[in-house]
Amino acid sequence: MASEIVSIEPATGAILWRREIGDVDAEVAMARASWAEWAARPLTYRVETLRRFANVVRARADAFADLIARETGKPLWEARTEVESVIAKVDISVSAYAERTSQRRLDAPMGSRMALRHKPHGVLAVLGPYNFPAHLPNGHIVPALLAGNAVVFKPSEKTPAVGAFLVECFHAGGVPQGCIRVLIGGPAEGKALATHDGIDGLLFTGSAHTGVAINRAFANRPDKILALEMGGNNPIIAWDTPDLHSAAVIIVQSAFTTAGQRCTAARRLIVDERLYDPLIDTVNKLIGRLIVGEPHANPAPFMGPVIDNESADMLTESFLELMMRGGRPIRHLERVVEGRPFLIPALIDTTEMRDRPDIELFGPILQVIRAKTFEDALTEANNTRYGLSASLLSQDPALYDQFWANARAGIVNWNKPTNGASSRAPFGGIGLSGNHRPTAFYAADYAAYPVVSSEADQARASIGVGLREG
Repeated sequence: MASEIVSIEPATGAILWRREIGDVDAEVAMARASWAEWAARPLTYRVETLRRFANVVRARADAFADLIARETGKPLWEARTEVESVIAKVDISVSAYAERTSQRRLDAPMGSRMALRHKPHGVLAVLGPYNFPAHLPNGHIVPALLAGNAVVFKPSEKTPAVGAFLVECFHAGGVPQGCIRVLIGGPAEGKALATHDGIDGLLFTGSAHTGVAINRAFANRPDKILALEMGGNNPIIAWDTPDLHSAAVIIVQSAFTTAGQRCTAARRLIVDERLYDPLIDTVNKLIGRLIVGEPHANPAPFMGPVIDNESADMLTESFLELMMRGGRPIRHLERVVEGRPFLIPALIDTTEMRDRPDIELFGPILQVIRAKTFEDALTEANNTRYGLSASLLSQDPALYDQFWANARAGIVNWNKPTNGASSRAPFGGIGLSGNHRPTAFYAADYAAYPVVSSEADQARASIGVGLREG
């Protein structure tokens, strides 16, 4: 059994970071011993502490972005936008907490008072993904800390260095050591944390396979909060859109930003068959112009490698499987650097394929499906167990109204990419994409629970019916 976690730079294969595997029981125990004092602090104290954390990240932004780029392989420009999102999350969460969990006075009978307040759950576990190893877990951690919880955070074993750096920034900003803990480990440690009796809930971002397993494990624990964000098999429909270049840019941004490793990435392009030839030709030519390179390359690449060779191998096998099932390759998935996970994006027409697999291919593979009518395109868009993001490219507002009303997704866009969701809005989906606990602006909803109090300055009561005379 491995005693340490080693992080490898995807672009170079060099060892970036290593640390011994942590002790789940010890990390949970430290958080349990610390959260009550943190929760008892005034909200203003927690707000100011988290604002100091944001200032620490701001001061360390260059080093943070460099680490994210090296550990994930994403371009440095994209890593910098992730750091900016980490900083912005604090003020967004403060606004969200004020709006979603504010204290209120409610009407009550007979001159009494009724109050609505919110309490933290206690100790929350956070399991983070590798594609946005700082921004996405931070989107759970900041609202949880703001509400008064303590957090035990287990970063992905593929990006542990970024997770450890993030927690160091929280401590440097003044969050007590025991209130935010980092647990270094692999799947076994993640499972042990998720099922630990000492946590009061779990906040998860990752694959549907893992999320469903977690949901089963929580089936007999209704006392624990569970928030799942599990990705998608997202459609983008191209219909009645004369600007083919702009449509192609939106399609490429949707499908291949972050090397296709976004839960909101477009996996299926559904095209009006009358647009098929010119649009696919434009998309294919644009893919041929994309720079795929290491994070610090000059000129800057559009995308870097996928996270590791194992993922690249699985994506290659998935593309071959689509071909064997009847898919017609338009552009093959190319491995461009021997021994490293750099991939040139792929296009494959799966219109004639029977029983297309409803899976999230987490990388730069885009399936193309021709449709004769807009109703057929809508049916195909909803032909998935997922329901995170969907987008329509069209100049017809009536078609968008129809699309919005019928698309089964938590994010429905018009002439915009499927990805790039704002932290100032709720983020989540239906089906296998989540369990109706949206993150981002609505994270405050699962970070604290409402408490309603009927209150009076002194006890005054009488029974007017049903008593014998005394």
